[in-house]
Amino acid sequence: MNFRGPLRRFGLALSASLFCAGIASAQDWPAKPIRLVVNFAPGGAADVIARAIAPQLAQALKQPIVVDNKPGAGGNIGGAEVAKSPNDGYTLLLSSGGAITINPLIYTKMSFDPEKDLTPVASVARVLVYLETNPRVPAGNVQEFIAYLKANPGKLSFGSPGHGSSPHLAGELFKRMAKVDATHVPYKGAGPALTDLLGGQLDFWFDPGPGLKHVKEGRLKLLAVGSAKRSRQLPNVPTLSESGLPGFDADTLFGVYAPAGTPAEIVGRVHDEINKALQQGTVVAAIEGLGAEPAAMRREEFIAQHDKERERFGALVKAIGLKLE
Repeated sequence: MNFRGPLRRFGLALSASLFCAGIASAQDWPAKPIRLVVNFAPGGAADVIARAIAPQLAQALKQPIVVDNKPGAGGNIGGAEVAKSPNDGYTLLLSSGGAITINPLIYTKMSFDPEKDLTPVASVARVLVYLETNPRVPAGNVQEFIAYLKANPGKLSFGSPGHGSSPHLAGELFKRMAKVDATHVPYKGAGPALTDLLGGQLDFWFDPGPGLKHVKEGRLKLLAVGSAKRSRQLPNVPTLSESGLPGFDADTLFGVYAPAGTPAEIVGRVHDEINKALQQGTVVAAIEGLGAEPAAMRREEFIAQHDKERERFGALVKAIGLKLE
């Protein structure tokens, strides 16, 4: 008896039913709370941004948004958890751009491929980095700081949220361009690094924003912004490019990602709601409070930015021979 015809018809019917079920599930989404994984520790830029947009998304989607910090390995732990989650729209990732674009250039062993296993959903903020020192460092501007570093080669240390993060790469770029030596100390997020800078265990860092409030309180010294142009929130603070390091630019995009294969309808809905959230005063205030800038854009633009970041930072990674397991 020939079963080929009936089996083929059964297979087609099954495929059609699964396709229709996928459409139905996308239309019914969301029907339960959504987990927003942050792949860095509490207190850092990613965490602050996530907790600012979560209430707005919750209100728009009519479901709770649970922010879940999963720090470690430069963002790889949280990234892997989302990449391996069901692609049903109930697990999302808020990450720095560096953890997505630069980590594959640095880590020789990764349990996931960000480019293949994650789908870019929406850009959220352009995070600038600010060169800040502990007050005990005897320098009032960039040139004095460079002179102090040259007089004390290898004696000063700087922290970062982790290997390959934009603050780390900013520090390495600074060392190369200023021709100075300092020791990098990686942390599992900006929050712990900031704590040690305030406590005097570190001498300086490139702040992705959380340290600015301590600058206002006089607990840290702000010397420059490490971006191509001055910060809109701090227009009187010079760039490193203006301070003798022409072309210095180490800012990066932070954004939201979903597991690959997440239905396009869900991705589009989250993208649109995030762009709306970025127009709300509380969200804008939280992002600008980090010295960052809201960065709503089309998905096509956001995706294109990944290639630009790989090119911009990839050359630096190769030049300094940064490789980790």
